[in-house]
Parts: sequence; C-alpha cells; structure tokens
Amino acid sequence: MMQVLHDDGDTQSLTDSVTDYPVENGRTYHKYHEGAYVYPNDEQEMDRLDMQHHMFKLAMDGKLFQVPLRDPKHILDIGTGSGIWPIEMSALFPNTEIIGTDLSPVQPTEVPPNVHFLVDDATEEDWMWDHNYFDFIHTGHMTGAVPSFKRLLRQSFRHLKPGAYMECQELDPKPECDDETMPPENQDGGYSAYAMHDWVDLSVRSGRESDPPRQFRIAHRIAQYMKDIGFVDVEQRLHKIPINTWPQDEKLKTIGAWSESNWLDALSGWSYKPFLALGWSKPEIEVFLVDVRRSIQDRNVHAYQNFYVVTGRKPLPNEGKSAS
Repeated sequence: MMQVLHDDGDTQSLTDSVTDYPVENGRTYHKYHEGAYVYPNDEQEMDRLDMQHHMFKLAMDGKLFQVPLRDPKHILDIGTGSGIWPIEMSALFPNTEIIGTDLSPVQPTEVPPNVHFLVDDATEEDWMWDHNYFDFIHTGHMTGAVPSFKRLLRQSFRHLKPGAYMECQELDPKPECDDETMPPENQDGGYSAYAMHDWVDLSVRSGRESDPPRQFRIAHRIAQYMKDIGFVDVEQRLHKIPINTWPQDEKLKTIGAWSESNWLDALSGWSYKPFLALGWSKPEIEVFLVDVRRSIQDRNVHAYQNFYVVTGRKPLPNEGKSAS
C-alpha cells in the first residue's frame, strides 16, 4: 500500500487508516504498519529532527551529501521524517524529481514542485519503481527503524541505476571517549557509573527482543554491508559529535551544544515504548532517565558519538557481476 501525499502540487486526501495516529504517553505514533517504528511522529519530534538535521549538516561543513552527483533525474530519500532533506536538496537540483518516503504524512503540504512525499514502508519486498531507476538513494537516521538494514540496502541496490550512488548518514549512539574521562561500561550485567552506556544497552536489547526485531546499532556495520551486497567505491567518513559542550574547539563546542539539546529533547520519546516493552513501568523509566540526562550534561566526561557518512556505488555492467 502507498499513499501519494503531494503530486504536482495537488494534495490528495488520506484515509483515516493513515492519519488516525495512536496516542501513547502524551505522544503520537504512526498508524500505517502500526508498531513497525516505535518512536514518535508528532510536531515535537519533527522539530527535533530538523534540529538534528542542521547539527549533522554542520558536522559535514554545510553539505547535504558527499557523493558526486551530475544532473540526476531521480533521487529517493528513505525515512524522510520531516522532509527537510528533500526540500533543501530541491534548491540544489530544481530539475530533479526528489521523492521522500516515510510511514507518516507529517511533511509540509507546501513544497517545491519537484519534491514528492509518499507514505510507504521501504522494508516491503515490492517497491513501486522499476529496478535501475534512481540516480541517488539517501537514508538518514534509521537507528532502530528496520529489522534488517542490510536487506534495505539490498533493495536499494536493485533500484539504483548502474553507476549510481547510495549514501547513508547515521549516528552510532554508543558513547566514545579518547581521554579516559568516561566511566567504563559495567561488565557484570549491572548498571554503569555513566548511564548513557546503560541506555544504549537497553535500547539494543529492546530492539533485539521486539517482534519483529529492530536493529538499533547499524552505523558501524553499513560499510561492510555495502561491500557484501556488491557496492563498489565504498567510503566511510566519521565525524565526532560531542555529547555536550565539553570541547575547547569552537566548532565542536557548537556541535556539542546542538547535540546536548538534541539528546535531551529526544530521550523520553526514544525511551518510553522500547523500555515499556522490556517490562519497565513509567515511574521506573523516569527515574532512570534522570541519570541518563545527568550523564548527557556532565562536562567532566569528554564523551562523543560517531556520525557515519557511508557512500557506495552500484557498479556498471562492465565492472563485473552485481549482487542484484
């Protein structure tokens, strides 16, 4: 099933089955394929996604993408969220058809004429486009969104033209530290002195135990997935995203300020449904999140997270057998 939201400037009516969003814990969630994505889809979350988009763009020196694009005809953004990436891309490629897909029609209704938003589940086997159709496929921020990111990459590979690129922009939520200021993870199954460790571990566990399972940590696996599938010229770029404003470097300090706000805004929405599914109560979650927020705001801990930008190209026929 697919609903067209914006087609040549006309807004088509959406069925109640798509827009009748369930409300839980004071947040709304998608209705189409309900439960497949466990994070909110409300205005608060869209504002946060826009903030996160600008933070990552700052880390990428203002760029929206890294691959070499030359006169693309068709671009796809999977899991488009607020739709900000396709809208900003349209200014760079006004003659390109840019399609954003997501499970909820939460994108703006007034969009550039070459931007189209579709309600679609990209994990379904059949896509509405032919194989070898897109000049560029982009994904961003798919943590915890799909059962198998490798399968999504394989489907994308089939729908890319030979010679076309895919780019995945993904934050690995696992905290890192280069100077031993961050307490270690707890190895005996208990809780760490740095609660962000525990939040990531619980999120991974919730994803693993859900039905169907959801991959929570994918960023560090994408490059190998691409190579396994048959992409060539696979490149992985890492950008440090400080958790707060601890760095002395002004650019990193600015990114850290965005990061701290992003995490504090995201935390409850990214915790309730996953942790309730583990059998936690709401009071237990709130008490735990007090410690997680404290860890996020602790400037004595020089923690950061790696933002991965991974690119790969579908080989041309004369470059050998593809995996499609």
